[in-house]
Amino acid sequence: MADKLGTPYLQKALNQMLTNHIRDTLPSLRTKLQAEVLSMEKEVEEYKKFKPGDPAMKTKAMLTLVQTYSLEFERRIEGGGTSDGAASQELSGGAKISRIFHERFPFELVKLETDEKQMRREISYEIKNQLGVRVGLFTPDLAFEEIVKRQIKKLLQPSLKCVDMVSTELGAVVQTCSEGMAKYPRLRDETERVLSTQLREQEQACKQHLKLMVEIELSYMNTNHPDFIGFDRASKTKQGGTRTASHQLIRKGWLSIPVSLIKGSTREYWFVLSSDSLTWYKDNEEKEQKYSLRLEDMRVRDIEAGRFSIGKKHVFALFYTTGKNVYKDKDQLEMVAQSEEEVENWKASLLRAGVYPQSDSSSRIDSGEQDSIDPQLERQVETIRNLVDSYFSIVSKNIRDSVPRASYCMINMHHVSLPQLKEYISKDLLAMIYAAGDQSEMMEESQEATLRREDMIHMYHTCNEALSLIRDVTSKTLHTPLPPPVQYDDQSDSHPPPPRSRPNPPAPSRPTRPTPGRSPVPPAINNDRPHVPRRPSANPGPGGTRPAPPPPRPSVPQRPH
Repeated sequence: MADKLGTPYLQKALNQMLTNHIRDTLPSLRTKLQAEVLSMEKEVEEYKKFKPGDPAMKTKAMLTLVQTYSLEFERRIEGGGTSDGAASQELSGGAKISRIFHERFPFELVKLETDEKQMRREISYEIKNQLGVRVGLFTPDLAFEEIVKRQIKKLLQPSLKCVDMVSTELGAVVQTCSEGMAKYPRLRDETERVLSTQLREQEQACKQHLKLMVEIELSYMNTNHPDFIGFDRASKTKQGGTRTASHQLIRKGWLSIPVSLIKGSTREYWFVLSSDSLTWYKDNEEKEQKYSLRLEDMRVRDIEAGRFSIGKKHVFALFYTTGKNVYKDKDQLEMVAQSEEEVENWKASLLRAGVYPQSDSSSRIDSGEQDSIDPQLERQVETIRNLVDSYFSIVSKNIRDSVPRASYCMINMHHVSLPQLKEYISKDLLAMIYAAGDQSEMMEESQEATLRREDMIHMYHTCNEALSLIRDVTSKTLHTPLPPPVQYDDQSDSHPPPPRSRPNPPAPSRPTRPTPGRSPVPPAINNDRPHVPRRPSANPGPGGTRPAPPPPRPSVPQRPH
């Protein structure tokens, strides 16, 4: 018992408790440190071998970075994922370019569609201008050529816009891939400068090629094309568009419909677009249908932002060209999207369903002129209108097929004397960087990269020292079990007994009062004092009498201090 008392034993017991706690905590800490060391080991080995002043090491680093850049650029354009794992977070450059080719560019072409009344009026005026003062017995060929050339010239602007959009995406890919060169800012800036210059040159060459294609289409009208209907069939063909009769699902997604013009509130629905109808449901389970619209004679138009208190969201509307109401008592159905890109995607999907955008050109009629009601002129207008539709569809198909090819030549095809961009990066980029200036200055590390390298090496050594200390503690210390807790045998439960109160010592100046017995004490006779009534006792004696109180205590004088 004496060995387990005192400060030395308490100190020894507390030290052992601390040692046991440290030994119990060390395994998890050792696991974390080992994981950190393994993650830093490869990079630290490269840092240890790296010598900032060695020209051969700088040249090797430059070659490695350029090769990595070339592979990353090819993966982002051709597909196959990216090295940083961003493929699952957003569309890569190649996927965005594909969307431009197959959605944005066809939509830009359809926006060129001319109003039917205006087209017929232009054909009528062109026929009259070609005839002059003569009375024409046959439909003039020159009127057909002039109208077709006027329509072909309109194809140039959307073609150039497609090239601009592709060039913008390629520029974004160039900047994204150069983030791997952030350790060497001068090399990164020089790489971006060289590739941006090359990209601009290829962009200009591509635009020149598209202009040449349009000029070729304008130079000669091949009326012997196998797909061209000719004058005989044009006079018998009834004007009118055709719509696919099959019910084909095109797009699904969330859109909102304004429910109050005053508050500007909207309600979100699940829209389903097919080839012949537009239906919306309460939710994406498609169980509770709210409404369905037929797509015949329907057009789409943009609504300016902020109208009807909708806010900064993007709005577009559907309406019927016949003027009838679209939804309930409304002449148009307004739909709210969350972004401009979503609006463009819905417009492209509506275009596939045959819902064309509203033409910007208005059918204005001069107040002094009226449309001719000459039956012969009307037949000629109808014939040329069919011929224009047939030939323009051929040219439009050629342009729609050639523009993506010409745009892709900036990436993967040879064009005139300009090499492809991928081949330029893998072969000519390094030579252009060498010719740009001193390589040793170009391969100087940034201050942030130098600090990161030093911190990484210091952290690596610190973790190794910590692991060494953990091994020493584990091998040189023992885990000693603590003594068991004190058990109380006289208690049925595990709680210790309550402490007993210490009795108060008796007062030294006062004698202890004697304990009264159960037998009655005869009362004392004192004729000199008056009678004092007795206090009733709790236990009366036999015969109903109560015992008398004890005689009064004699007065004891106090001890002088």
